[in-house]
Amino acid sequence: MSETQETHDTHEIQRLDKWLWQTRFFKTRGLAQRMCSAGKVRINSQRVRKAHYALKAGDILTFTQGSRIRVVRILAMPERRGPAVEAQRCYEDVESEAALNERINPPPSGAHDGFESK
Repeated sequence: MSETQETHDTHEIQRLDKWLWQTRFFKTRGLAQRMCSAGKVRINSQRVRKAHYALKAGDILTFTQGSRIRVVRILAMPERRGPAVEAQRCYEDVESEAALNERINPPPSGAHDGFESK
């Protein structure tokens, strides 16, 4: 196996705590580990309590960040904890997609509000 192939393969998966820290969702890796251990992170709708869980591109993460619930799809594995712009290329915000879809196709208003129209 060539050196470039070997290097590429090692970045296809990454520890959950390391990914959360490198993508700047948590200020320290220790804080990311505590969130995982407390069961406050879900991967593909399954609660995870192990910080060493192996993530891969395409996984969906759900976790709290402050008072907000984040839902993100993993796009890539970062090589380092770089600037925020670099980190943001590694995921997409799924909740933003849902909000955008709702704005484009809003539910019918008054469809089942309990009032008769005359």
